[in-house]
Amino acid sequence: MTNALRLPAFLLVLITLGACSTPTVRGPYFSLDASQRQEIVLYALGLLDTGYRFGGRNPDAGLDCSGMVSYVVEKVSGLKLPHSAAAIAARTRPIEREQLAPGDLVFFNTMEKRHSHMGIYIGDGRFIHAPSGQGKVRLEYLDAKYFASHMDGMRTLAAE
Repeated sequence: MTNALRLPAFLLVLITLGACSTPTVRGPYFSLDASQRQEIVLYALGLLDTGYRFGGRNPDAGLDCSGMVSYVVEKVSGLKLPHSAAAIAARTRPIEREQLAPGDLVFFNTMEKRHSHMGIYIGDGRFIHAPSGQGKVRLEYLDAKYFASHMDGMRTLAAE
């Protein structure tokens, strides 16, 4: 095969392999169905009282906020989210408060920068997160004074 034919053949193989792989993203956003989002809530609730660890992505060693979210999403769906609240926000679709459903993500500005903290909405105005200050994964109310004043957006993993 001549060099002129090798590049197009190589590109065709790459395109074919890419088309056969399991997609993790639909368009620019992740996309999970309703049953997966409900599983995310149940899996996250199973992590209550897990210890906090900055950069943690493993419940045995400890979790931080984005580590908890990415760990849960990967365990439930096999999809890999980045390990950064801001990067996860960039890969999820923004929604309004009235659209918020269990399994959606909530973001907070806790360090004077956008999307510096996050959690998983579980319903009834509550979310689960891994706060550094309290040292363990726990539940909070979105309307609690601190979180209401630091709310930085809501986003979903659901398809449009």
